[in-house]
Amino acid sequence: MSIETPPRWRKRTARFVEIAERAGVSTASVDRVLNERGSVSAKTRERVVAAARELALPRLLPDTQHGLIHIDVLLPDSDAPFFCRLRDAVQRAMQMLDRRVVVHRTLMSAADEADLPQTLAHSGYRRAALIVTTHDTPQVRDALTAAIARGEAVVTMVTDVGGIERLRYAGIDNLRAGRTAGYFIGRFARQPGRVLLLPARMDYRAHVERIEGCRAQLAERFAHLTCEIGEEPTLDHDDRSFRAVSAALKRGGLVGIYNTGYGSAGIAAALRKSGASGSVVWVGHEMLDQHRALIDAGVMDIVIDQDPDGQVISALQHVLHACGVLNEMPHDEPVEFRVFCSANVRATGYLGD
Repeated sequence: MSIETPPRWRKRTARFVEIAERAGVSTASVDRVLNERGSVSAKTRERVVAAARELALPRLLPDTQHGLIHIDVLLPDSDAPFFCRLRDAVQRAMQMLDRRVVVHRTLMSAADEADLPQTLAHSGYRRAALIVTTHDTPQVRDALTAAIARGEAVVTMVTDVGGIERLRYAGIDNLRAGRTAGYFIGRFARQPGRVLLLPARMDYRAHVERIEGCRAQLAERFAHLTCEIGEEPTLDHDDRSFRAVSAALKRGGLVGIYNTGYGSAGIAAALRKSGASGSVVWVGHEMLDQHRALIDAGVMDIVIDQDPDGQVISALQHVLHACGVLNEMPHDEPVEFRVFCSANVRATGYLGD
């Protein structure tokens, strides 16, 4: 007795029947969608592809998205080295995107942020998503809340904005970064004394959280160290940083410095002028050639780098998933920051200033 082997096409037809039943459409519609013959609505296409994916159809499925997907990326109009790196990271990431994903980059000044609600409401295209690095102000919150109400996927990057139902924050855990700075200062400081905390800005949530994290870590684990916050934000200026460190050194007992931004040339100058280079623990942010040189010279001890490329990739993954371009849900964890010291910096140029 012989057993007949059914033709291969019957298995394919049966699979189409299963997909049709799951999607609630005809097998003819399934055939047109999966073989991209056209003549089906966008809704039918989405249902068929979703059903095929659920049934684990072993073939490359057609794309359900048609037309251009517009994504706005709003970045600070700043010449600070990190923001230059961030803009470069966006440019690199754009080269890897599908042609139908159109990224519009806009540089914003503080004055631009005041007009953000009107700017976002009157774009010349249908915006699908918004990636923003901005101050946390009432005007910004109102603008982003309105964008979310319009159905746009909003992701904050580098620094978060409170009080909004944004899709995701794509950035490092700045509280943890501050705690990391406090940990290294506490471990490296050889004697009791004061630790000078220099916030670059207080209108960015990221800098506020870094200061909070460092203070908390020192208070919890290193009671022999006392925190002292600079009288005014440095605004990444070398002269402000120089004055703050010089004044702290004159008061005596300074054993550590944590600056949340730039102004490193001013800090280094103050330490060298007072003969304190190498005896005061110094933790800063962002791996640049300037910081590599300071680490090599023994003036700076630790650099916490927030990986701008990683933040841009994370932000794009979240908005592209929200727009249906990516199938897999991106990781929910914050972007991991990197820690550099004399043992792991490169011997040659690292990143330009």
